[in-house]
Amino acid sequence: MTALAFTLKRNSVIPGFGVSLGVTILYLGVIVLLPLTALAAKAAGLGPMGIIASVSEPRVLAALRVSFGSALMAAAINAMLGLLIAWVLVRYSFPGRRVVDALVDLPFALPTAVAGIALTALYADTGWLGAPLSALGIDVAYTPLGILAALIFVGLPFPVRTLQPLLLELEGEAEEAALILGANSWQIWWRVILPPLIPAMLTGAALAFARGVGEYGSVIFIAGNMPGISEIVPLLIVFRLEQFDYAGAAAIASVMLMGAFLILLAINLTEYWVRRRHGT
Repeated sequence: MTALAFTLKRNSVIPGFGVSLGVTILYLGVIVLLPLTALAAKAAGLGPMGIIASVSEPRVLAALRVSFGSALMAAAINAMLGLLIAWVLVRYSFPGRRVVDALVDLPFALPTAVAGIALTALYADTGWLGAPLSALGIDVAYTPLGILAALIFVGLPFPVRTLQPLLLELEGEAEEAALILGANSWQIWWRVILPPLIPAMLTGAALAFARGVGEYGSVIFIAGNMPGISEIVPLLIVFRLEQFDYAGAAAIASVMLMGAFLILLAINLTEYWVRRRHGT
């Protein structure tokens, strides 16, 4: 028995490492890798030039800009709002705190189509928020702003739930020491509290971004779906499928998948760099 096998056997909590590892790999292969491989194979049927021609159409490029741009902007906003909400829920006690904490998970439980209809009714020209905004010349429903509002709604729980456990684990000794040494509130926030929270913020932003890129149900009702302006990639893929252009739909989906992987990889590398720099 090798040293590695002995270590695995000694430290394993669940017996049967080989069987459990095999089941894990098989499950991930069938659930994750097999569909992605089928998608790539379907797109490969067009050939390299066919894929380039399919995804370089002006309508497709505009939809990619809308989807990825809106998802990135919503993820950045959610990272900041999520930090604020998580801070309030962890550091303060107030009446109704548990209700507010439960409301954070509402986008997880609410069907996306219901969320889209509710947001459309809220931000339409006659809605509770849409009417006063429209009077100011700001149209939300059926514009790219509507897409941003929908993606903020569905992505907010990710940074909040990612930051909450870390905030609960933060000890107050470092803050007290900084206060004794003469640091003011802003210096304590920027130099003591915020640095260890940055990796969790990036993780929450990455999860919100990944959700936003592929969001469909909550967006189509409020977006207006105007080609070149407020049309998202998932809707364009559905149009291609309705036209029985399966290879073209697979090509667009493959490019979207690769773009999401690259951005998530960049976010994870940044998170790793921040962890190494701050020694966490």
